[in-house]
Amino acid sequence: MNIVTVCGMGMGTSLILKMNIDDILKKNKIDAEVEACDLGSMLGKMADLVVTTYELKSQIEDKGYNTVYVKNVIDKKGIEEKVLEAINNLKK
Repeated sequence: MNIVTVCGMGMGTSLILKMNIDDILKKNKIDAEVEACDLGSMLGKMADLVVTTYELKSQIEDKGYNTVYVKNVIDKKGIEEKVLEAINNLKK
């Protein structure tokens, strides 16, 4: 499974999301590759799941990716709930 975390510049929010998702995946024994990138680079990525903030929703929602939008990038519990739900839906 490939997960891409996205922010405007690919250096702040996406890296925080990547680190949190890496921890969540390890905790739940889920094997996946997580990559942080900027919005422009995301369009060339093959991703099973994209994780980003609601601020980028209007720029991502019509691109055809399975996307999780989060409000707070440091709320690991909130991120975990959304990401695990999305991963479980992908497995169906």
